[in-house]
Amino acid sequence: MSDRNEKFEKLAQVIQDHKEQKGALMPVLQEAQNIFGCVSEDVQKVIAEGLGVTLSEVYGVATFYSQFSLQPKGKYVCGVCLGTACYVKGSQAVLDKLCEELEINAGDTTKDGKFTVQATRCLGACGLAPVMMINDDVFGRLTPAEIPGILEKYKAM
Repeated sequence: MSDRNEKFEKLAQVIQDHKEQKGALMPVLQEAQNIFGCVSEDVQKVIAEGLGVTLSEVYGVATFYSQFSLQPKGKYVCGVCLGTACYVKGSQAVLDKLCEELEINAGDTTKDGKFTVQATRCLGACGLAPVMMINDDVFGRLTPAEIPGILEKYKAM
């Protein structure tokens, strides 16, 4: 049996476990995100059918909450803060350089699945503006010139 089939079997069990609960959609979406790494359209359809709700309801919840992703994320998720403090200190130029180096747009994942770039709001490190996070690693007081060197470390991993 393929890995994908096993994942859909796990999802079916999650749906069955929550089906009779009020507000089942959120916990089912959270488990689906854990199982698949995202809640793609095919996963959303299975959830809608399994819970007896519309696909538009599932999609609405999945797109409203930032914890859910409709596409798989890369091994390294690069979030550049565009909050006020970071923005006024040049975070847009940092984001532009990151996208240029990885040859993708914000919100996309590299073809090799290694990097996802996200434009985020406040990361809570305003004193280090402009700030970028790669997974749990924080990089502060960034300039666009530093981006290639930072990425090289992750490309080598």
